[in-house]
Amino acid sequence: MKKTLFMLVVAALFSAASEKAFAQFEKGDKLLNAGINLGGTYGGGGVGVGASFEGGIHDFISVGGQADFTTWNYGYVGYKWRYNFFTIAARGSYHYGKHFLKLDNLDLYAGPSLGYRVSSFSDPDGWSGVYNDGYGSGVFFGVFAGARYYFKPNMGVFAEVGYNASPLKAGIAFKF
Repeated sequence: MKKTLFMLVVAALFSAASEKAFAQFEKGDKLLNAGINLGGTYGGGGVGVGASFEGGIHDFISVGGQADFTTWNYGYVGYKWRYNFFTIAARGSYHYGKHFLKLDNLDLYAGPSLGYRVSSFSDPDGWSGVYNDGYGSGVFFGVFAGARYYFKPNMGVFAEVGYNASPLKAGIAFKF
């Protein structure tokens, strides 16, 4: 998975050298991110997949939604537990890159997310003890900061960090 992400970033950098500059985020842009979640939920490690979609309502503001699935395993002295988290949330972003950057194909953004997280737990070994579904489902609040780098007018790569569905998200980005 790391090799795939690395190759995607390398391809983006080589493509950028041959393309002209593209406009940063503008009102009316529709943005789609799809990628992998690394670092898991609640600090438990693991991996997952996720996607987000946003539409520009102002030259600096976009709103939309996200859906993410993250899973991780935990084991101790022969016992294994599996945690699954599905998060669906509304999100908004403030695109601040134009305030101080001269790179037209780089979009810097940050914002909050608010939604619901469904937590599930499985114990294939038949032992529940203290490692049962202690996380539970409920309201989810997250914050994130990210960057999109466009190597073509409507395609690029993105990375986000913060307290969201996972500490790190990375993948491919599309602009419509």
